[in-house]
Amino acid sequence: MELCVALDLPTKEENLELVEKIKAYDVWLKVGFRSYIRDGAEFLQDIKKINPDFKIFLDLKLYDIPNTMADAAESIMGLGVDMFNVHASAGKRAMEAVMQRIQNYEKRPIVLAVTALTSFSDEEFQRVYEKNIASKADQFAKDAYESGLDGVVCSAFESASIKKITSEKFMTLTPGIRPFGEDAGDQKRVADINFAQSVKVDFIVVGRPIYKSKNPAEVVEKILEKL
Repeated sequence: MELCVALDLPTKEENLELVEKIKAYDVWLKVGFRSYIRDGAEFLQDIKKINPDFKIFLDLKLYDIPNTMADAAESIMGLGVDMFNVHASAGKRAMEAVMQRIQNYEKRPIVLAVTALTSFSDEEFQRVYEKNIASKADQFAKDAYESGLDGVVCSAFESASIKKITSEKFMTLTPGIRPFGEDAGDQKRVADINFAQSVKVDFIVVGRPIYKSKNPAEVVEKILEKL
C-alpha cells in the first residue's frame, strides 16, 4: 500500500511549503481541481524541483464525450504525471477511447476510474444513479477493468468486492482515509489504515490529517510506519 498526500491547501505557496516539509519521504502527491486550475502545469514542475522523485497523481476526474476525454488524456501525457483519473460514469466507450489514445506512448501513467465519490451517502447516491453504492461501484469497476484501465477510485468499503469481480492486481485508490480515526469532515464513507489494509487497498489518499497538523512530516512518518 502506498501513501498519496493531497495538496488541497488554499494557495500555491502553502502547498509548496507542505511539499518542502515532506520532501524526504517516498510518497505520491495528489493535485486536484483547485490547485491545478489555479496554478496550472507550472505547479507540477515546481513540485518536481523540490524532489524529482515525487510521483504525481493528477486528480481531474475527466468526464465528457469520448473524443474530448481522449484529447484531454493525450494532453495529460505531456505533463509528466504518473497517474490520472476519469469518471467511470462517462461509460465504457469513453474509457476505451482514453486508453486507445494513449496506448502507444512509451511510458504512460496509471489510469483510474472514479466509481462513487466518498462524499456520497447511499441515499444521495441512489438519487443520482438509482442504485446503491455497492452494486453500482462494482458495475463501474467491471466496466473500467474491461476497458483496459489500471484500477478505480472508490471507498475502502468497496475495495474487496471490486478486486473479487475484477482481479487482485486491479488497483484501488481510496480517498477520505483518516489514518488514526480523525474527524471525517465532509466525507461520508471513511476508513482507517487498518481497515484499508485488510481489504487490500493499493493507494490511500490522506489530506487534512497531514496538512492541518503542526508537524506534517511527523504524521507522514507515522503513516508510513503503519504501512
